[in-house]
Amino acid sequence: MARHPWVAEADQGVRFAVQLVVGEALPRLPELGRDVERLGYDGLFIFDHPVVHPDPWTCLSALAMVTERVRLGSIVNCVPYRHPIHVARLAADLDVLSGGRLVLGLGLGWLEQEFAALEVPMRPVPERHAALVEAIAVMEGVWGTAPFSFAGELYQVEEVHLSPSPLQHPRPPIVIGGNGERVTLRQVARFADACNVSEAEINVAGPRIDNGVATWRRRMDALDRHCDEAGRPRDEVLRTHFTLRLIVAPTEREALAKRQAAEAQPSASPGTRRAHPSATVAGSPEQIIAHYQTRVDAGAQYFVVQIDANDPETLALVATEVMPHVR
Repeated sequence: MARHPWVAEADQGVRFAVQLVVGEALPRLPELGRDVERLGYDGLFIFDHPVVHPDPWTCLSALAMVTERVRLGSIVNCVPYRHPIHVARLAADLDVLSGGRLVLGLGLGWLEQEFAALEVPMRPVPERHAALVEAIAVMEGVWGTAPFSFAGELYQVEEVHLSPSPLQHPRPPIVIGGNGERVTLRQVARFADACNVSEAEINVAGPRIDNGVATWRRRMDALDRHCDEAGRPRDEVLRTHFTLRLIVAPTEREALAKRQAAEAQPSASPGTRRAHPSATVAGSPEQIIAHYQTRVDAGAQYFVVQIDANDPETLALVATEVMPHVR
């Protein structure tokens, strides 16, 4: 697997992308997309929880029409929600409509009530891992130059070829999201162009967040080992870091007030709602610079920060006061 051009851009420096929590701000989405692009973010992502949040593929298609440069995708699409041929169709069309700007994020899914609402079986984690690998094989196959057939445990395909195919070659970059050090990061090393890793620790008592850089460093060490075992150069995999909720204000005191106000209201992000409060990163630009610089020093190359669409101050301060100083 060759180094994807999007991955190779890491040689030019650290990049930031924003995942917008859209919610009731959906009517303003085109304006928000133009703002994100104007501010210089590398990517603009919409998460995949279609039962509780605007549909990502609809939003991303709209954004493709009003932007020209920013990368578009989801961190991440839930593989079990859609047949991989359907995802391949959506992905190919978005890549064409956007002029080759899709980043295809894939993951196992976790929101049990959403699986139930969609009447999609929430299979055990090992089966969902297997489904992810099969889905990637199917998508790559139907994007090829000839009719493709596949006989897997969960997916079967008979002589399918999608046209038009994605603009990017050999395919759009694939991001596998998740923190699992034994299985998920091994799949990243074998099948993807990027990881997407947070510092979350999930235990029997529920989600807990360790905001120490040691967790990130340990997970990157695991990814390095998996790359070595797969015989893959480490620089072929982009190290992307995820912040579940980011809040920035001109001063620490103002950031604390914004955080308290945000936590007093239910978030439109189900991931934020289930997380321990320490999943939120809040502070002044100086504090946020220091936070992300420690992650860069530990090997992070790309940051995906989740920001509420109704917080334009954070969106602007990250771009103007943080991004230029994190190297």
